[in-house]
Amino acid sequence: MAHIIPFNALRPTRSKANLIASRPFYTYKKNLLSAKLEGNPYTFLHVINPEFRLDDKTTPNSKERFEKVKEKFQEFKDLGYFIKDSLPHFYIYRQRTLFGEFIGIIAAASIHDFKNGLIKPHEKTLTKRENTFKLYLDICKFHAEPVLLSYKDEDDINKIIEKQTLKRAEYEFSTTDNKDHELWIIDDKNEIDQLIKAFEKVNSVYIADGHHRIASSILYGDSKKQNDHFANHFLSFFIAESKLKIFEYNRFIKSIDPLSENELIDKLQEQFIVEPIENERIKKPSRKHEFTMYLNKKWYLLNPKDGVIEKDHPTSSLDTNLLSELILKPILQINDLKNDERVDFFNGARDYHELTEMGDKNKNSVIFCLYPHTIEELKKVADISSSMPPKSTWIEPKLRSGLIVYEY
Repeated sequence: MAHIIPFNALRPTRSKANLIASRPFYTYKKNLLSAKLEGNPYTFLHVINPEFRLDDKTTPNSKERFEKVKEKFQEFKDLGYFIKDSLPHFYIYRQRTLFGEFIGIIAAASIHDFKNGLIKPHEKTLTKRENTFKLYLDICKFHAEPVLLSYKDEDDINKIIEKQTLKRAEYEFSTTDNKDHELWIIDDKNEIDQLIKAFEKVNSVYIADGHHRIASSILYGDSKKQNDHFANHFLSFFIAESKLKIFEYNRFIKSIDPLSENELIDKLQEQFIVEPIENERIKKPSRKHEFTMYLNKKWYLLNPKDGVIEKDHPTSSLDTNLLSELILKPILQINDLKNDERVDFFNGARDYHELTEMGDKNKNSVIFCLYPHTIEELKKVADISSSMPPKSTWIEPKLRSGLIVYEY
């Protein structure tokens, strides 16, 4: 059974919630990030980027940088931008976007549920990144962006959410990325207990986003006393799996050199049926194991020939794995997706016109588009303690930083 606890959130005052809550800084292009910092003194991006306008820069991810993050965060608190709930609460968050509505529970999840196998990962983590965020927690002592966790739909949890959302939300605001945000506070002791009991019926939880944050939280919790209740939990957004939206992650290869266009197609035809697609500006795959390719301003449909996919294994039959094993590695000599500078990734939540423009601007480049993975594929990989290839999924929702803060 899943163990969740309510907590005393630090959160923006109602009048400033829309100004403080920000997208993760890595989603902004450099010029847009500077404009955001310049135009909005309240954005949480100032906490994440505390050296805006300063001359004495520190090294990214260093102790000195995190000390400045901590100082800026304290400054925001001193200025009265945040309030702290006097009692532990749960929170319901809803996000409406152009591609769907997402709603779930913000709570503190247990690191012991991860250790015991109830919370299941589908990605490997890097020790260096784990230690970096552990250092951040040691110094800053707060989580400002929840880990995204999914679970099989549970009627009792849905009923609690439905009841709470009949009330007026504590926060209601829209953002310039065409998203509407609402947040409700569950502060009634009986309703808090009901939600805790409802989650006890949940026997498996899957990490949708935030593997490194969880790994670092475990390192942090292990470094504290066993009875340090809050150090043994981390900020999470629990969402029913039916409410998730999984997008594909396409591969943009900057150059097929030394191959020519015809040589690439000839090699592909050894294991794929390759068909030109006429009169299509943009073409996405329509089913699993089908790929589309954009090469020198032309679209092609790629379907594996009979016998190419040998077995329906949870990892080997993933389309992201097939693309690497059948095309990227043997034909284009791309053996390390994480570090090969010829590769860029393009998630399916973005406008595909951007993708074709990238291809048109880079002569002799190639784009491979994939069909989105399903939550069932993700769960099968997690259930056998395996991992998906890098950049296999782009999962929505993406929560705002600084809307709900979990302090240690």
